[in-house]
Amino acid sequence: MQTEARIGVVAVPDGGGSQSSTGSGHCRPEQQRKQVHNQPHVGTVENLLAGGVAGAVSKTCTAPLARLTILFQVQGMHSDVASLSKASIWREASRVVYEEGLRAFWKGNLVTIVHRLPYSSIIFYAYEEYKHLLYSIPALGNHRNNASLDACVKLLGGGLAGLTAASIAYPLDLVKTRLSVQTNTMYYKGISHALYAICRDEGIRGLYKGLGATLLGVGPNIAISYAAYETLRSQWQSERPSDSPVLVSLGSGSLAGIASSTVTFPLDLVRRRMQLEGAAGRSPVYTTGLFGAFRHIMRTEGFWGFYRGILPEYYKVVPGVGIVFMTYEALKSFLSSFNAEH
Repeated sequence: MQTEARIGVVAVPDGGGSQSSTGSGHCRPEQQRKQVHNQPHVGTVENLLAGGVAGAVSKTCTAPLARLTILFQVQGMHSDVASLSKASIWREASRVVYEEGLRAFWKGNLVTIVHRLPYSSIIFYAYEEYKHLLYSIPALGNHRNNASLDACVKLLGGGLAGLTAASIAYPLDLVKTRLSVQTNTMYYKGISHALYAICRDEGIRGLYKGLGATLLGVGPNIAISYAAYETLRSQWQSERPSDSPVLVSLGSGSLAGIASSTVTFPLDLVRRRMQLEGAAGRSPVYTTGLFGAFRHIMRTEGFWGFYRGILPEYYKVVPGVGIVFMTYEALKSFLSSFNAEH
C-alpha cells in the first residue's frame, strides 16, 4: 500500500490538473484550482482511466521487486529467526526462479491490478471531494490564496482520500499479500477462491486483518511524500532553474518515495504479517493486536527486523514512480487526442 498511496496521491494530486504536480511546479494555487474547475467531465474520466492504467502498468513492471519485498517482510514469522541467513536479494530471487519458475515473480499480480484500478479511482474522486468539502468551511475558503493553507488542505484531503481508498479496497490488498507469499504449496487457487476460503476459515473479519496498521501507515506515508516532494522540488528549481520540469518532478518524487518508505516501512511490515495471521490454517503468531505485534518483532528479531525487505522496496520506488509518470502522461495525451478527433 505504501507505493500505491504515494503514486496515487503524489504523482497526480490534483486529479484533473496533471501539470500542477507531475509536469511543472510553476502554477500558483489559484491557477491550479482554476484549471481543475475548468476541466470537463470527460477530462476527469480520462484522468481516472490514465491514472488507473498507469498504476497497473507500474505494478506489473515492478512486481518481481514487490514480491521479493513481501517475502523478506514475512521472514521470521514462522521460522527460527536465529537460523535465518543474511538477506540477499540475488539469493532469494534465484531461489524463487529455481523452485517456482520465472512466472512466480508475478504471482498475485492479477489481484494487484484488480485492486489498483478501484483504489486509484477512489483516491482521485475522494481527494477532489474532500478538498471541496474543506474549502466549503468559511475559515478555509476565505483564505484560498494562502499558499501554506492551500498546501495543508491538499495534504489533509490527500490523507483522508488515502484512508478512504485503503479501507474500501483493503480485502483485495490482503488477498494480494496471501497469493504473493505462496511458494510450493498452493492453498489459495485464485482471487475468488482466496476470498471464499478466508471468509470460510476466518470469517468476514479475516478480510480486514492488518487494517489498523494500514490506516496508521497511509496518513504518515502521504504526509511525508507531500512534504518531501514539495520541499525537494522547490529547492531543486531554485538552484537549477534550467533543468527540465520532467526531470525535477521525477527526481523529487523518487526521493520523496524513498523518504516515506524509510519512515513507514515498519508499519507496512507489521501490516503484511498481520494479513497472514491464520492463513492456510496456520496457528496465529501475533495474538495481542497491533502493538503486541510490534513488541513481538522487537523482542524476537530486534530493531532491524522491522526493515526486512527494505532494499527491494527502495529499488522498486524509483522505477515505479518513473513508469507511472511516463505512462500517465502518454495515456493522457493519447486519450485527449482521441477525444478531440471524435
